[in-house]
Amino acid sequence: MPRLALYALAVCVLAVAAAVISFVQGTWLGIVWVLLAGVSSNMAWYYYKRGPRVTR
Repeated sequence: MPRLALYALAVCVLAVAAAVISFVQGTWLGIVWVLLAGVSSNMAWYYYKRGPRVTR
């Protein structure tokens, strides 16, 4: 898996965790975290599909 895809996936997981914490605390800032999770998941998918293919 390409390195940029892993970084984007890590950002996605952290953004989802931050969104859950924000919604549990009752703040509407979680919407921003949800949007960031969506963008970063799309980036992870893009970099994963674009990455080099290793054939054995």
